[in-house]
Amino acid sequence: QVQLVESGGGLVQPGGSLRLSCASSGNIFSYYAMGWYRQAPGNKRELVALGINGGSTNYADSVKGRFTISRDNAKNMVYLQMNGLRPEDTAVYYCNAKVLYASGSAYDYWGQGTQVTVSS
Repeated sequence: QVQLVESGGGLVQPGGSLRLSCASSGNIFSYYAMGWYRQAPGNKRELVALGINGGSTNYADSVKGRFTISRDNAKNMVYLQMNGLRPEDTAVYYCNAKVLYASGSAYDYWGQGTQVTVSS
């Protein structure tokens, strides 16, 4: 069982910055991937950024060049640096861990979410 806890959300003006943090109860170095998703009211949950352990990092087109995902394996933390925020970035942001088990099964774990509101 993996527990993820996000923090760092809040209200910010357009053009501002926020850094989201995600603390994992387990060793993130052992996970297949970690990332961030978001869900705005009335919309489906969508990928924001996903980093595959030892592999590539993928970003949604809408955040490329503005958002950066990073990780600190020693602290079991994942971060999302968000710059140049826009009103359309307003959403609940969720931390995600993709874990592959020795049995061959895979599982997605989710945090409880943190609200990001971009408004003047």
